Amino acid sequence: MGIEEFGGGQTAQADVLVVTTNDVPGYEVTQVIGEVFGLTVRSRHLGSQIGAGLKSMIGGELKGLTKTLVETRNQAMERLVEQARVRGANAVLMMRFDVTEAADVGTEVCAYGTAAVIRKV
Repeated sequence: MGIEEFGGGQTAQADVLVVTTNDVPGYEVTQVIGEVFGLTVRSRHLGSQIGAGLKSMIGGELKGLTKTLVETRNQAMERLVEQARVRGANAVLMMRFDVTEAADVGTEVCAYGTAAVIRKV
């Protein structure tokens, strides 16, 4: 597996810019639309859990679980962007991830931020 399989984020052509900052240099916020989020819950795969348990005894990265988490975060981000787009935003400011256990059967990943309209100054 190459490093590209473990990355996330947006493509350069994204119509909704997602940033973790309060503002975007060279742009001004013309409208704050409000909170948006993208949520997904993934169940645990028995095979990967067994493999992770064995790997944890000898140490090292759990690549299967890492790849699953990247895919999960990307799905949450896609849903976040879609919510912002539907509400008329072209940016999401202060984007964050929240990860929690979901009733002992899976992992909940939520991407959230503030939908806004920005324009170049």
